[in-house]
Amino acid sequence: MTETTKATGPDVIKRFLRSLDGSPGVYRMLDEQNRVLYVGKARSLKNRVANYTRLQGHSPRIARMISETASMMVLTTQTELEALLLEQNLIKQLKPRYNVLLRDDKSFPNIEVTTAHGFPQIRKHRGHKGKNLYFGPFASAGAVNRVLNQLQRVFLLRNCSDSDFEGRTRPCLNYQIKRCSAPCVGYVSASDYAQSVRDAERFLRGETTEIQERLADEMNRASAGMEFERAAALRDRIKAMTNVQSVQGVNPQGVPEADVIGLHMEGGQACIQVFFIRANQNWGNSDFYPKVAEDMSPTEVMEAFLGQFYDGKEPPRMVILSHGVEDGALMAEALSDRAGRRVQIVVPQRGEKHELVQGAVRNARESLGRKMSESATQTRLLDGMAEAFDLPAPPRRIEVYDNSHIQGSHAVGAMIVSGPDGLEKSQYRKFNIKDDTLTPGDDFGMMKEVLTRRFKRLLKEDPERKSEMWPDLLLIDGGAGQVSAVDQILRELGVEDIAMVGVAKGVDRDHGKEEFHRKGTRPFALRRNDPVLYFVQRLRDEAHRFAIGTHRAKRAKALVANPLDEVQGVGAARKRALLQHFGSAKAVSRAGLADLKAVEGVSDALAETIHRHFHERG
Repeated sequence: MTETTKATGPDVIKRFLRSLDGSPGVYRMLDEQNRVLYVGKARSLKNRVANYTRLQGHSPRIARMISETASMMVLTTQTELEALLLEQNLIKQLKPRYNVLLRDDKSFPNIEVTTAHGFPQIRKHRGHKGKNLYFGPFASAGAVNRVLNQLQRVFLLRNCSDSDFEGRTRPCLNYQIKRCSAPCVGYVSASDYAQSVRDAERFLRGETTEIQERLADEMNRASAGMEFERAAALRDRIKAMTNVQSVQGVNPQGVPEADVIGLHMEGGQACIQVFFIRANQNWGNSDFYPKVAEDMSPTEVMEAFLGQFYDGKEPPRMVILSHGVEDGALMAEALSDRAGRRVQIVVPQRGEKHELVQGAVRNARESLGRKMSESATQTRLLDGMAEAFDLPAPPRRIEVYDNSHIQGSHAVGAMIVSGPDGLEKSQYRKFNIKDDTLTPGDDFGMMKEVLTRRFKRLLKEDPERKSEMWPDLLLIDGGAGQVSAVDQILRELGVEDIAMVGVAKGVDRDHGKEEFHRKGTRPFALRRNDPVLYFVQRLRDEAHRFAIGTHRAKRAKALVANPLDEVQGVGAARKRALLQHFGSAKAVSRAGLADLKAVEGVSDALAETIHRHFHERG
């Protein structure tokens, strides 16, 4: 029986067009393997899809997409707004090859002020927002830490956990270095601390003038009353507040809350800079490098970026753009719907907003220039890798593996990935070693488990090797024995055509005297000043760093693990009650059934479950 291939191209789209009407919705174009090539939205599906029924009049990229289309899928919606929101979700989920893709979809930190405690805590926060007060977002953890550091100096608010607060009998180091007013031991009254919290909140909202004036007035009164130590402390707080404002750079007066988004495109690449303006203050900037094609317009790139960037993030009241989008009113409606309030989208031509967005564009241009320079260097290094290790072509995806353990305990395997764009940290993977039969410290056994799990999954998800997830080169930490073992593992899996290099420490385990091992060849070394040698060393060190970090995290988690976490039916409240009653988890494990039943909030059935868990195992 001969295998027939699906028909592709404009004729397929023409046949599909007959089933469409003028409804709004989202369409997907799929190739022969039913992989999504492109996701688009339409006010009228019939009119939009009709544009794809011919190859002429399109850019080479779109023409290529049309020629690869073997089938289509559509989802109709009630409104164009629903279509836009659905399109954004599908692009983020499916990552189609011909769409603009935001590769680094990171979350941004906020400053959180707790509200449930009598003496609120101020701290950094990421993720889902609860019932506390939040200020942000900030562009990076560093930006948050700088502001928090200064806020502690100004307002002397605690950053310790509630449990630390309750357990203190004397002030901590933060009090000694004038970063906290020590409410834990009663060195400040509840009313005075509450005033400091209110001042901090007002400062984060941009209401700084009145706070500074009040602090200055208090300083002058303290000085006049011969309270020179208090006056000096207030002077330091005023100075710290001024420092917060000065390190933020540009602080626009006419823009209280906005994201300023500047786009620069060059050489088939794009960089987008986002500046976060909150409370008339610059809370940092972050850059993004979406995946684009040379024939994409700034309008197309900007629209795709907005949709993906704000998916899961709350938009500010104003979004200031360097380039407009195709339907700004629809995008503003989508962002307003997401925020639950009105969001403006503006493309300023003059004034302070124009200066802000031009600054963002300038940063984007400079950042893209640096990245393109780094990419050129990376390309030369990959060319050098191909020459040094006799590869048929420069590797597009390099996977580096390492293990970490202490005498076999808390063993983990780690994989890092590098390619034309440098280290691909979103592709890093950790492997908790699950095989209990391994001899402690058996690096060969651990590597076998890691590679078996990695390539079994690859073979299951992409047996035809159509995706970019298949490596061109494996770097293994070890010599001839390790290379031979890995080669045997891959042969057993039926994966025999992936290049592999073992990196051994060499003579005296000296950095710079590494030996390289390949199956069927003699070990060899590279010149000490060879850039490829430095590149391999960086990759190996990065894999080692990632493996060590993963191992330490696993070990630290095990150290603080509580045996009560394993008992079914014991949640946070019951665990707290048991620990308060018995003093420790160990005491709970030794307690008799009658004692367990005596704990407030623990039912007879739960007491029996806890007793059975600790006394009937093994």
